[in-house]
Amino acid sequence: MFAVVDIETTGNFYKNGKITEIAVVLHNGTEVTGVFDTLLNPEMDIPYPITRLTGITNAMVENAPKFYMVAAKIVELTAGRTFVAHNVNFDYKFIQEEYARLGYEFHRKKLCTVQLSRKIMPGYSSYSLGNLCSALGIMNEARHRAAGDALATAKLLSILLEKDRLAGMARKPGKTSRLF
Repeated sequence: MFAVVDIETTGNFYKNGKITEIAVVLHNGTEVTGVFDTLLNPEMDIPYPITRLTGITNAMVENAPKFYMVAAKIVELTAGRTFVAHNVNFDYKFIQEEYARLGYEFHRKKLCTVQLSRKIMPGYSSYSLGNLCSALGIMNEARHRAAGDALATAKLLSILLEKDRLAGMARKPGKTSRLF
């Protein structure tokens, strides 16, 4: 049903940046059913502020696969699933750009856990992943790393789906979900 994705990158702008790490967490609507995670060689230097934030160094990615080497795997993992991410357009646009550089188009139905959190749990002062994890008791042992953030987002998604399901029981017939 869902492919929860998180990436780490060389910067904030997808046209000039590249992916340094990607995680895809498969989620069946109730629980995690699989995890794919790999560092990627971005074929460019990782700026020091990014290394300081993520801990990912040029040496760590030197022998990592390049995006084209995992592109088919990412297509396979996300096919027929909703692409979920916290601030989904950031991750989605970077991935779309990587495929565009290879001459391919990447299109998936998207779901943003920031937007969904605002709908289902209004009233937070911040909807950052760190803030929501703290407020909801979600452990993230690897903040600002793809697998850590993707797994935390998957836990957040589980909570949001359950809250939406429970709220759906109280809503009028015909309006069962706030997901899309």
